Amino acid sequence: MSFVCFFLSTQGRWHHHHTKQKHHTPHHKTSEISAAPFPAPEPSSPLAPEPLSPFTPEHSGPSSDGNADNSTGAFNVRNFGAVGDGVTDDTKAFKMAWDSACQFNSSVLHVPSGFSFVIQSTIFTGPCQGGLVFQVDGTLMPPDGPDVWLENNSKRQWLVFYRIDGLSLQGSGLIDGRGQKWWDLPCKPHKGINRTTLPGPCDSPIAIRFFMSSNLTVQGLTVKDSPQFHFRFDGCRNVHVESLHITAPALSPNTDGIHIENTNGVEIYNSVISNGDDCVSIGSGCYDVDIKNLTCGPGHGISIGSLGNHNSRACVSNITVRDSVIKASDNGVRIKTWQGGSGAVSGITFINIHMENVRNPIIIDQFYCLVKGCTNLTSAVYVSDILYESIKGTYDIRSPPMHFACSDSVPCTNITLSDIELLPAKGDMVLDPFCWNVYGDMETLTIPPVSCLMEGIPRTILDNKDMGYCG
Repeated sequence: MSFVCFFLSTQGRWHHHHTKQKHHTPHHKTSEISAAPFPAPEPSSPLAPEPLSPFTPEHSGPSSDGNADNSTGAFNVRNFGAVGDGVTDDTKAFKMAWDSACQFNSSVLHVPSGFSFVIQSTIFTGPCQGGLVFQVDGTLMPPDGPDVWLENNSKRQWLVFYRIDGLSLQGSGLIDGRGQKWWDLPCKPHKGINRTTLPGPCDSPIAIRFFMSSNLTVQGLTVKDSPQFHFRFDGCRNVHVESLHITAPALSPNTDGIHIENTNGVEIYNSVISNGDDCVSIGSGCYDVDIKNLTCGPGHGISIGSLGNHNSRACVSNITVRDSVIKASDNGVRIKTWQGGSGAVSGITFINIHMENVRNPIIIDQFYCLVKGCTNLTSAVYVSDILYESIKGTYDIRSPPMHFACSDSVPCTNITLSDIELLPAKGDMVLDPFCWNVYGDMETLTIPPVSCLMEGIPRTILDNKDMGYCG
């Protein structure tokens, strides 16, 4: 997953440190968002959200504009002039509907079924009154490809929700990212000569982004073919994702299903994600994340990272992935960090996960690199307190079923394996696990046997009390 430049100028530091004995399921509760962990983007920034007026006199709500149902507080975008023919630009109508619905408690911005609405890159800005529902029962689409993207609009994002508390994005409809023409750009890795990356502009929009928002619910929607990430949550608190169906072709580049960064109190439940990159990717500054009953693949599995790029500090803690299926993927459950970083990944539990023909079912890679010849560096993000329990299924024999490649100078510690059964998808040759500088123990015998874990805590960790500091 290649590094993508967003308008977050610095990373927030909402970092807690947990051990695996302190895992708990985060609760989805109402709370006020804390002060921004980074400066609010300036409007002059090409990616900064431009403030929208929360009050448009011409469309002042159900009491005066006639565009809403007085009894239900429902704001139908068609009543604001949206055509929904799949061709007409309906951006202005959506903005007016949002501005009106934003002013009323428990209002509903309704996108009706049977229509396809084209919307330009747009930022829906709060704060709004509580309980706003963005009900998508029809189809939402961006302009079809970079050639018809408005020149003044950001090519890094499509629909952005900024500083919203208590929003529900839901419905039975479709959000179609129309990503094919973006994937076909020659700068994309799989489109160049011999699958190389060619020079040229390569910005591609995230389909849906939530930024500095809290108490969010996203549920029921089908989202497909985003030019880049399908969902991204930045600087958010208390996020509940339920019953999503996210799809993109297996070779579509950087089409992560859900990416979270500097976000905490996250629940991702009962969803199906099939795409060309990570099903779920967890970036720096995330803690208290619970992922349950996810069906993932094809793709690149569920990843923590990549972390520590450009010698940065990265902190991730209290993450649980459970009761899920990963199939026909390059990776199963993965932790990936760059050399040269600092910080820590700790308190991670992977439990009751079924693998079907996965190339790397269990992998820690502290030598993550996207090009050949990365320089060896001594510092690293400290990986500790990781539990793998009841991980079973089959693996693609091109790679070992377990791969622990830990930093030369900052070993992985307290890696625990329990009830692991991984067999080759084809043939009967069981490959040995790969271990490099990893310390931990087996609570039960594993298949295949793991004899390469070292016992105890290495002296380099004991002597460095600041190792992995994330306070």
